[in-house]
Amino acid sequence: MKAQNIFHYPLFALGFRPFFTLAGLSALLLLTVWSAIVKGTWSGDNYFPNNNWHGHEMLLGYTSAVIAGFFLTAVKNWTGKASLTGDALAGLCLLWLYGRIVPFYANLLPDTLIAAIDFAFLPILAYQSSKPIIASKQYHLLFFTAMLLLMALGNALIHAEILGLSQATSQLGMSLVLAIIILLILVIAGKVFPFFIERGLSSTIIIKNPLLDQLAIATAAIAFTCQLFFDMPALIAGTFVVAAIANIARLSAWYVGRIWYVPLLWILYVGYGWIIVGFVLTALAAYQVVLPSLAMHAFTIGGIGVLTLGMMARVSLGHTGRLLKASNTIAIAFLLLNLAVMFRVLMPIAMIGWYNAFLYISILCWLAAFALFVFVYLPMLSGNRVDGKAD
Repeated sequence: MKAQNIFHYPLFALGFRPFFTLAGLSALLLLTVWSAIVKGTWSGDNYFPNNNWHGHEMLLGYTSAVIAGFFLTAVKNWTGKASLTGDALAGLCLLWLYGRIVPFYANLLPDTLIAAIDFAFLPILAYQSSKPIIASKQYHLLFFTAMLLLMALGNALIHAEILGLSQATSQLGMSLVLAIIILLILVIAGKVFPFFIERGLSSTIIIKNPLLDQLAIATAAIAFTCQLFFDMPALIAGTFVVAAIANIARLSAWYVGRIWYVPLLWILYVGYGWIIVGFVLTALAAYQVVLPSLAMHAFTIGGIGVLTLGMMARVSLGHTGRLLKASNTIAIAFLLLNLAVMFRVLMPIAMIGWYNAFLYISILCWLAAFALFVFVYLPMLSGNRVDGKAD
C-alpha cells in the first residue's frame, strides 16, 4: 500500500513555492527583530553575537531560502527530472525553519545541536538538488552543487569560532558566503538575463558573448579571493576595479532601452548595477575612503536584496501560469527596495552625521517592500496554477 503524502498541497508542489514564501516572511521578521535590537528595545539570549546573527540570518537564512527555491525549481527545468516535492520538501523547509529558531534557545539546547541543525540545511539541499542532475547525466550542473557546499564551508567557519573550535574564522566564513552568493548571481545572470529580455521585449535578440561572461565572473572571483586572503589594499582595490569594468561591459552588452518600461526587467539590471557599485565601493574601502560596511550593504541589500526580489517576482508568475507582468504594487515594492539601498549605502557617504536616521529609513523601506511582496505573492504561491497545468 502506497504511503499517503501528508503535505499534498499546492504550497509544496515545487521548491519555489514554500521557499519563496519563507524568504518573504523572513525578510520581514528578521529585519523587524534586528531593528528592535539596534534600537535597544529587544534583547534575549542568542547563540550568535548580535552582529553575527544579523549577517548570518540575512545570508544563510533569507538568501539561502531564495537559493533553495530557485535551484529546486531550476534543476527540474534544466534536467527534465522531478525535484523535491510534498513531504520531503516540507521536511527541508522545516529544517530551514528550525535553523532560524534554535539560536534563541541558547541556554536550553547544547551549542553543538544548534550548530548542527543550522549547518545541515545547505549540505542536504546540495544533495537533493544534485540527484536530478546526476540522473540526467548533466554533470556540468554540479557546479551549482559545489557552490552550495562552499557556502556550507563558510557556515562551518562561522560555527567553528562560536563553538571554540577555531579562532577568528567567523568573519572569514561570512565573507566567503557573501562572495559565493555574488558569484552565483553573476553565473545565473548569464543564464537567465538574455532569456528574460528576449521573452519580455518583442523582436529583441541578445547576442551572447561567452568570453565577456567568463571575464566578468573570473575577475569577480579573483577580486573576492584577494579580499579574503590578502591584506594588500592596492591588490584588493585594483582587482575590484577590474571586476567593476568587466561587469559594466557585460551588463552593457545586454542593455536594451525598452527595459525601463518593464519592471520585471529593469529591477534585474538595477540589482546587477548595485553589485557593480559594491565592487567600486570595496575598492574605495580598501583605502578607507568609505566605510567597508557601505560596500558590503551595496552587495547585500542592493545586489542580493534587489535581485532576489526581482527573481522571486518573475519566477513565481511564470511557474504559476500567470502573465509575466509585474503589478503596480510590485513595481512600488521594487522602488522601495532601491530606496532602502540608497539610504543604507549612498546617503551615508554624503551625510555621515545622519547615519542612524538613514539606517532606520532603510529598514522601513525594506519592510514595506517585502510586505507588499508577501501581500501580493502569498496567494499565488499557496494556490493552484491559474492555467490548470501541473507544476
